[in-house]
Amino acid sequence: MNREQLLALFTKEQRIDIAFPGYRRETDGGVIRQIALENDSEGGFILYTELNEDNVDEAIAAQLAYFRELGQSFEWKVYSDDKPRNLKERLLAHGFDIGEEEAMMVIQLAEGHELLQCEISPAIRPVTDAAGIDALVVLEEAVWGVSHIEHGERLKQDLQDEQIGLRIYAAYAGDKMVSAAWMYLHEGTSFASIWGGSTLAEYRGKGYYTALLAVRAQAAWQAGFRLMTVDASPMSRPILAKRGFELLAYTWPCMSPAHNI
Repeated sequence: MNREQLLALFTKEQRIDIAFPGYRRETDGGVIRQIALENDSEGGFILYTELNEDNVDEAIAAQLAYFRELGQSFEWKVYSDDKPRNLKERLLAHGFDIGEEEAMMVIQLAEGHELLQCEISPAIRPVTDAAGIDALVVLEEAVWGVSHIEHGERLKQDLQDEQIGLRIYAAYAGDKMVSAAWMYLHEGTSFASIWGGSTLAEYRGKGYYTALLAVRAQAAWQAGFRLMTVDASPMSRPILAKRGFELLAYTWPCMSPAHNI
């Protein structure tokens, strides 16, 4: 598939039609929103909209009011092809916190791909319990310098539900976790999505990032998935491009204002 075909498939399967366990999918005019069913969740989100210059401000205000009534924060994820072109700026004007730009990239897996041929080192192991996720949280906090406790709790919940399709892997130097990454297998779609890949500074450049890419690609392939997506940071983009990932769009996570809940 070419870029346009991949982007159209991604938009349909991962933004419009997708239903997430633990969330209620709703449509409101040109907005598709996901409502968290648990009060202690990380909140809801909006992945897809069909808006224009005439109705964008009204739609944003309506979503703010709706989620406020529910008592939920939410993320509005903006893609570079979204309309109107100034959607990000309109959200900013309504008080949203605009996150850093990420590159949404995709790889098409096929027989013989180098990631499928990589031998997985014994240093790469699956994380299958709460203790492993606690170690992952410590690692993420050491790399990024901010709390990852809430995200760790989300991973623990997701790991208990087989329908969610979460797979977590870590790289170890002896018994020390030095890099970690995870993946969601989105059943009913063509896509697996990969996340993480954080590595302690003193262990970078040793191939752990690529090894974690390979183990997830192989697990996705074995589960019948042929497409993997990732929201890549500037640091990760060149590594992913070398491994065959193609840029489809840029994205921005836009968080609802604090006074919304």
